[in-house]
Amino acid sequence: QLKLWNKYRISNIPSLIFLDATTGKVVCRNGLLVIRDDPEGLEFPWGPKPFREVIAGPLLRNNGQSLESSSLEGSHVGVYFSAHWCPPCRSLTRVLVESYRKIKEAGQKFEIIFVSADRSEESFKQYFSEMPWLAVPYTDEARRSRLNRLYGIQGIPTLIVLDPQGELITRQGRVEVLNDEDCREFPWHPKPVLELSDSNAVQLNEGPCLVLFVDSEDDGESEAAKQLIQPIAEKIIAKYKAKEEEAPLLFFVAGEDDMTDSLRDYTNLPEAAPLLTILDMSARAKYVMDVEEITPAIVEAFVNDFLAEKLKPEPI
Repeated sequence: QLKLWNKYRISNIPSLIFLDATTGKVVCRNGLLVIRDDPEGLEFPWGPKPFREVIAGPLLRNNGQSLESSSLEGSHVGVYFSAHWCPPCRSLTRVLVESYRKIKEAGQKFEIIFVSADRSEESFKQYFSEMPWLAVPYTDEARRSRLNRLYGIQGIPTLIVLDPQGELITRQGRVEVLNDEDCREFPWHPKPVLELSDSNAVQLNEGPCLVLFVDSEDDGESEAAKQLIQPIAEKIIAKYKAKEEEAPLLFFVAGEDDMTDSLRDYTNLPEAAPLLTILDMSARAKYVMDVEEITPAIVEAFVNDFLAEKLKPEPI
Protein backbone atom coordinates (compact mmCIF):
# COMPACT_ATOMS: atom_id res chain seq x y z
CA GLN A 1 0.00 0.00 0.00
CA LEU A 2 2.77 2.45 0.94
CA LYS A 3 4.57 1.79 -2.35
CA LEU A 4 1.45 2.85 -4.22
CA TRP A 5 0.99 5.97 -2.09
CA ASN A 6 4.60 6.98 -2.77
CA LYS A 7 4.60 6.06 -6.45
CA TYR A 8 1.60 8.27 -7.21
CA ARG A 9 2.46 10.99 -4.65
CA ILE A 10 -0.89 10.75 -2.87
CA SER A 11 -1.29 13.54 -0.32
CA ASN A 12 -4.98 13.24 0.55
CA ILE A 13 -7.93 10.88 0.31
CA PRO A 14 -10.12 9.88 -1.35
CA SER A 15 -7.95 9.76 -4.50
CA LEU A 16 -8.71 7.84 -7.69
CA ILE A 17 -6.06 7.35 -10.38
CA PHE A 18 -6.63 5.79 -13.79
CA LEU A 19 -3.82 3.83 -15.45
CA ASP A 20 -3.18 2.34 -18.88
CA ALA A 21 -3.17 -1.36 -18.04
CA THR A 22 -0.81 -2.15 -20.93
CA THR A 23 1.93 0.36 -20.09
CA GLY A 24 1.23 1.15 -16.44
CA LYS A 25 1.36 4.88 -17.23
CA VAL A 26 -0.98 7.33 -15.53
CA VAL A 27 -3.94 8.32 -17.70
CA CYS A 28 -5.57 10.63 -15.17
CA ARG A 29 -4.59 11.58 -11.62
CA ASN A 30 -7.88 13.20 -10.67
CA GLY A 31 -10.33 10.37 -11.28
CA LEU A 32 -12.87 11.70 -8.79
CA LEU A 33 -13.44 14.71 -11.01
CA VAL A 34 -13.66 12.44 -14.06
CA ILE A 35 -16.52 10.38 -12.68
CA ARG A 36 -18.26 13.54 -11.47
CA ASP A 37 -17.92 15.31 -14.83
CA ASP A 38 -18.43 12.27 -17.08
CA PRO A 39 -20.58 9.76 -15.15
CA GLU A 40 -21.63 7.94 -18.33
CA GLY A 41 -18.05 7.50 -19.54
CA LEU A 42 -18.59 9.34 -22.81
CA GLU A 43 -14.97 10.62 -22.79
CA PHE A 44 -13.46 7.26 -21.81
CA PRO A 45 -10.50 6.46 -21.51
CA TRP A 46 -10.01 9.98 -20.12
CA GLY A 47 -6.47 10.45 -21.41
CA PRO A 48 -4.73 13.82 -20.97
CA LYS A 49 -5.45 16.46 -23.58
CA PRO A 50 -3.12 19.26 -24.71
CA PHE A 51 -3.25 22.41 -22.61
CA ARG A 52 -4.33 24.50 -25.61
CA GLU A 53 -7.35 22.25 -26.11
CA VAL A 54 -8.37 22.31 -22.46
CA ILE A 55 -7.96 26.08 -22.04
CA ALA A 56 -9.72 26.96 -25.33
CA GLY A 57 -12.35 29.64 -24.86
CA PRO A 58 -12.70 33.16 -23.48
CA LEU A 59 -10.57 34.39 -20.57
CA LEU A 60 -11.35 37.38 -18.39
CA ARG A 61 -9.51 40.36 -16.95
CA ASN A 62 -10.83 41.89 -13.74
CA ASN A 63 -12.04 44.98 -15.66
CA GLY A 64 -14.49 42.77 -17.53
CA GLN A 65 -12.44 42.60 -20.73
CA SER A 66 -12.63 39.24 -22.48
CA LEU A 67 -9.73 37.71 -24.44
CA GLU A 68 -9.51 34.50 -26.42
CA SER A 69 -7.11 31.85 -25.18
CA SER A 70 -5.24 32.17 -28.49
CA SER A 71 -3.73 35.37 -27.01
CA LEU A 72 -1.46 33.10 -24.93
CA GLU A 73 0.49 32.04 -28.03
CA GLY A 74 4.26 32.43 -27.54
CA SER A 75 4.01 33.06 -23.78
CA HIS A 76 5.08 31.14 -20.73
CA VAL A 77 1.91 30.47 -18.74
CA GLY A 78 1.26 30.07 -15.04
CA VAL A 79 -1.94 28.19 -14.17
CA TYR A 80 -2.90 29.36 -10.70
CA PHE A 81 -5.31 27.22 -8.65
CA SER A 82 -6.41 29.29 -5.68
CA ALA A 83 -9.35 30.56 -3.63
CA HIS A 84 -10.17 33.55 -1.45
CA TRP A 85 -11.25 31.40 1.52
CA CYS A 86 -7.74 29.87 1.73
CA PRO A 87 -5.29 32.01 3.82
CA PRO A 88 -2.10 30.52 2.23
CA CYS A 89 -3.61 31.37 -1.17
CA ARG A 90 -4.12 35.02 -0.24
CA SER A 91 -0.54 35.21 1.09
CA LEU A 92 0.87 33.71 -2.10
CA THR A 93 -1.25 35.98 -4.30
CA ARG A 94 0.33 39.08 -2.76
CA VAL A 95 3.81 37.77 -3.59
CA LEU A 96 2.76 36.49 -7.02
CA VAL A 97 1.40 39.92 -8.04
CA GLU A 98 4.88 41.39 -7.48
CA SER A 99 6.57 38.49 -9.30
CA TYR A 100 4.22 38.89 -12.25
CA ARG A 101 4.99 42.60 -12.43
CA LYS A 102 8.78 42.02 -12.31
CA ILE A 103 8.67 39.35 -15.01
CA LYS A 104 6.58 41.54 -17.31
CA GLU A 105 8.78 44.59 -16.69
CA ALA A 106 11.82 42.48 -17.62
CA GLY A 107 10.27 42.02 -21.06
CA GLN A 108 9.35 38.35 -20.65
CA LYS A 109 6.22 37.02 -22.34
CA PHE A 110 4.34 35.63 -19.36
CA GLU A 111 0.70 35.27 -18.45
CA ILE A 112 -1.10 33.78 -15.46
CA ILE A 113 -4.54 32.17 -15.57
CA PHE A 114 -6.51 32.04 -12.33
CA VAL A 115 -8.55 28.86 -11.89
CA SER A 116 -10.87 29.56 -9.00
CA ALA A 117 -11.85 27.17 -6.23
CA ASP A 118 -14.03 29.83 -4.60
CA ARG A 119 -17.39 28.84 -3.22
CA SER A 120 -19.40 31.60 -4.87
CA GLU A 121 -19.12 33.92 -7.84
CA GLU A 122 -19.15 36.89 -5.46
CA SER A 123 -16.04 35.55 -3.67
CA PHE A 124 -14.41 34.90 -7.04
CA LYS A 125 -15.00 38.49 -8.17
CA GLN A 126 -13.73 39.93 -4.90
CA TYR A 127 -10.55 37.86 -5.05
CA PHE A 128 -9.99 38.33 -8.79
CA SER A 129 -10.19 42.11 -8.35
CA GLU A 130 -6.76 41.87 -6.64
CA MET A 131 -5.17 40.10 -9.62
CA PRO A 132 -3.63 41.76 -12.71
CA TRP A 133 -3.78 38.63 -14.87
CA LEU A 134 -6.42 36.47 -16.58
CA ALA A 135 -9.01 34.02 -15.24
CA VAL A 136 -11.24 31.25 -16.48
CA PRO A 137 -14.81 32.57 -16.01
CA TYR A 138 -16.26 31.31 -12.74
CA THR A 139 -19.40 30.22 -14.57
CA ASP A 140 -17.33 27.89 -16.79
CA GLU A 141 -17.20 25.13 -14.22
CA ALA A 142 -16.52 22.47 -16.84
CA ARG A 143 -13.31 24.13 -18.02
CA ARG A 144 -12.13 24.77 -14.46
CA SER A 145 -12.73 21.11 -13.69
CA ARG A 146 -10.87 19.96 -16.82
CA LEU A 147 -7.82 22.00 -15.79
CA ASN A 148 -7.93 20.45 -12.31
CA ARG A 149 -8.10 17.02 -13.93
CA LEU A 150 -5.30 17.78 -16.41
CA TYR A 151 -2.82 18.60 -13.64
CA GLY A 152 -4.17 16.30 -10.92
CA ILE A 153 -4.59 19.16 -8.45
CA GLN A 154 -4.81 17.81 -4.89
CA GLY A 155 -4.53 21.04 -2.92
CA ILE A 156 -4.34 24.83 -3.16
CA PRO A 157 -2.56 27.11 -3.70
CA THR A 158 -0.87 25.43 -6.68
CA LEU A 159 0.97 27.24 -9.46
CA ILE A 160 1.75 25.21 -12.58
CA VAL A 161 4.28 26.79 -14.99
CA LEU A 162 4.18 25.89 -18.69
CA ASP A 163 6.50 26.70 -21.58
CA PRO A 164 5.23 28.51 -24.72
CA GLN A 165 4.33 25.13 -26.25
CA GLY A 166 2.09 24.32 -23.28
CA GLU A 167 4.48 21.69 -21.89
CA LEU A 168 4.96 21.43 -18.13
CA ILE A 169 8.05 23.12 -16.66
CA THR A 170 7.24 22.77 -12.97
CA ARG A 171 4.39 21.94 -10.63
CA GLN A 172 6.24 23.77 -7.83
CA GLY A 173 5.61 27.34 -8.95
CA ARG A 174 4.53 28.26 -5.42
CA VAL A 175 7.89 27.21 -3.99
CA GLU A 176 9.80 28.87 -6.83
CA VAL A 177 8.02 32.20 -6.43
CA LEU A 178 8.67 32.27 -2.68
CA ASN A 179 12.34 31.27 -3.09
CA ASP A 180 13.09 33.63 -5.99
CA GLU A 181 11.51 36.97 -5.15
CA ASP A 182 13.55 38.78 -7.82
CA CYS A 183 12.48 36.19 -10.46
CA ARG A 184 16.07 35.80 -11.65
CA GLU A 185 15.54 32.09 -12.34
CA PHE A 186 12.25 32.42 -14.23
CA PRO A 187 10.74 30.21 -15.75
CA TRP A 188 11.97 28.04 -12.89
CA HIS A 189 13.15 24.85 -14.52
CA PRO A 190 13.45 22.21 -11.74
CA LYS A 191 16.80 21.76 -10.01
CA PRO A 192 17.96 18.21 -9.34
CA VAL A 193 19.00 19.11 -5.76
CA LEU A 194 17.35 21.74 -3.56
CA GLU A 195 18.60 23.48 -0.45
CA LEU A 196 15.96 22.78 2.18
CA SER A 197 14.10 25.90 3.28
CA ASP A 198 10.90 26.95 5.01
CA SER A 199 9.21 27.49 1.64
CA ASN A 200 10.08 24.14 0.03
CA ALA A 201 9.89 21.92 3.14
CA VAL A 202 6.28 21.11 2.18
CA GLN A 203 7.74 18.89 -0.56
CA LEU A 204 9.00 16.52 2.14
CA ASN A 205 5.40 15.32 2.39
CA GLU A 206 5.12 14.46 -1.31
CA GLY A 207 7.10 11.22 -1.22
CA PRO A 208 10.46 9.77 -0.15
CA CYS A 209 13.20 12.41 0.02
CA LEU A 210 16.95 12.02 0.29
CA VAL A 211 18.23 14.68 2.69
CA LEU A 212 21.95 15.25 3.30
CA PHE A 213 22.41 17.22 6.53
CA VAL A 214 25.59 19.31 6.62
CA ASP A 215 27.28 21.81 8.94
CA SER A 216 26.48 25.04 7.13
CA GLU A 217 28.74 27.19 9.31
CA ASP A 218 31.19 26.60 6.47
CA ASP A 219 29.76 28.71 3.63
CA GLY A 220 30.98 26.33 0.96
CA GLU A 221 29.78 23.11 2.56
CA SER A 222 26.19 23.25 1.35
CA GLU A 223 27.30 23.95 -2.20
CA ALA A 224 29.87 21.14 -2.06
CA ALA A 225 27.16 18.78 -0.78
CA LYS A 226 24.85 19.76 -3.65
CA GLN A 227 27.63 19.11 -6.15
CA LEU A 228 28.24 15.70 -4.57
CA ILE A 229 24.60 14.64 -4.85
CA GLN A 230 23.71 16.28 -8.17
CA PRO A 231 25.15 13.69 -10.62
CA ILE A 232 23.31 10.91 -8.80
CA ALA A 233 20.07 12.91 -8.72
CA GLU A 234 20.37 13.73 -12.42
CA LYS A 235 20.95 10.07 -13.24
CA ILE A 236 17.85 8.95 -11.32
CA ILE A 237 15.68 11.74 -12.78
CA ALA A 238 16.81 10.97 -16.34
CA LYS A 239 16.18 7.25 -15.89
CA TYR A 240 12.59 7.75 -14.83
CA LYS A 241 11.94 10.58 -17.29
CA ALA A 242 12.87 8.17 -20.09
CA LYS A 243 10.06 5.93 -18.80
CA GLU A 244 7.75 8.98 -18.58
CA GLU A 245 7.54 8.53 -14.82
CA GLU A 246 8.25 10.86 -11.90
CA ALA A 247 11.49 10.20 -10.06
CA PRO A 248 10.88 8.11 -6.92
CA LEU A 249 13.04 10.43 -4.79
CA LEU A 250 13.44 14.16 -4.24
CA PHE A 251 16.92 15.37 -3.29
CA PHE A 252 17.77 17.99 -0.64
CA VAL A 253 20.74 19.43 1.23
CA ALA A 254 19.91 20.76 4.72
CA GLY A 255 22.09 23.22 6.62
CA GLU A 256 21.83 24.42 10.20
CA ASP A 257 18.79 26.56 11.00
CA ASP A 258 15.65 26.42 13.11
CA MET A 259 13.64 24.60 10.45
CA THR A 260 16.31 21.91 10.06
CA ASP A 261 16.55 21.57 13.85
CA SER A 262 12.79 21.04 14.00
CA LEU A 263 12.98 18.41 11.26
CA ARG A 264 15.75 16.57 13.11
CA ASP A 265 13.72 16.67 16.32
CA TYR A 266 10.52 15.51 14.62
CA THR A 267 12.26 12.59 12.91
CA ASN A 268 14.48 11.84 15.91
CA LEU A 269 17.71 11.97 13.92
CA PRO A 270 21.18 12.02 15.48
CA GLU A 271 22.96 15.39 15.61
CA ALA A 272 25.80 14.17 13.40
CA ALA A 273 26.88 16.19 10.35
CA PRO A 274 27.25 15.13 7.65
CA LEU A 275 24.28 12.77 7.94
CA LEU A 276 22.75 11.00 4.95
CA THR A 277 19.06 10.12 5.25
CA ILE A 278 16.00 9.15 3.28
CA LEU A 279 12.80 10.42 4.91
CA ASP A 280 9.42 9.01 3.95
CA MET A 281 6.89 11.10 5.85
CA SER A 282 3.77 9.37 4.51
CA ALA A 283 5.10 5.99 5.68
CA ARG A 284 6.52 7.57 8.87
CA ALA A 285 9.81 5.82 8.04
CA LYS A 286 13.44 6.90 7.86
CA TYR A 287 16.66 5.37 6.59
CA VAL A 288 19.91 6.67 8.07
CA MET A 289 23.53 6.45 6.90
CA ASP A 290 25.73 7.85 9.67
CA VAL A 291 29.34 7.74 8.45
CA GLU A 292 32.29 10.08 8.92
CA GLU A 293 32.64 10.90 5.23
CA ILE A 294 29.92 11.03 2.58
CA THR A 295 31.22 10.08 -0.87
CA PRO A 296 29.42 9.78 -4.23
CA ALA A 297 29.83 6.00 -4.05
CA ILE A 298 28.18 5.90 -0.61
CA VAL A 299 25.26 8.08 -1.77
CA GLU A 300 24.72 6.04 -4.94
CA ALA A 301 24.82 2.72 -3.07
CA PHE A 302 22.40 4.11 -0.45
CA VAL A 303 19.95 5.26 -3.14
CA ASN A 304 20.19 2.03 -5.11
CA ASP A 305 19.65 -0.08 -1.99
CA PHE A 306 16.59 2.01 -1.11
CA LEU A 307 15.11 1.63 -4.58
CA ALA A 308 15.82 -2.11 -4.48
CA GLU A 309 14.07 -2.27 -1.05
CA LYS A 310 17.20 -3.61 0.63
CA LEU A 311 17.18 -1.04 3.45
CA LYS A 312 15.43 -1.64 6.74
CA PRO A 313 13.28 1.34 7.79
CA GLU A 314 13.27 2.88 11.25
CA PRO A 315 10.06 4.48 12.52
CA ILE A 316 9.67 8.25 12.63
